[in-house]
Amino acid sequence: MTVVDVRETNRRVIEQFRAGGEVEGMHRERLALLTTTGRLSGEPRTVPMMVHRDGSRWLVVASNIGAPRHPDWYLNLEADSRVRVEVDGRSFDAEALPLLGADYVRTWTELEKHYPFLADHQAKARQARRVIPIVELSEED
Repeated sequence: MTVVDVRETNRRVIEQFRAGGEVEGMHRERLALLTTTGRLSGEPRTVPMMVHRDGSRWLVVASNIGAPRHPDWYLNLEADSRVRVEVDGRSFDAEALPLLGADYVRTWTELEKHYPFLADHQAKARQARRVIPIVELSEED
């Protein structure tokens, strides 16, 4: 069994993404860098993640591969919703807003059509009584 060093992988992906070229093992057009403020440290924390364009909205999914707890980046934005987004060749400040109600249900259904693996993530998360958040990255004026 191969052990993956997530921090090293993230460091490599961030470096390749910012260099503007191919990102090894990933689809560049579905990738964003999200910088949150660490809820404990107060330091900027950047993570690469899959992003989905829904009309004029940029969406990210806090699936954590179906783990029983939300990913750290999501916990950070619960404490401070202001984030920095690098996507589609540009950077912008945004507010990270979780989708709710009918918008969540409609969007989750659409996301599962595009990314069938999310159904497996949701099934695993439900075992831990966790609902996977979908977050809109709303560009600040």
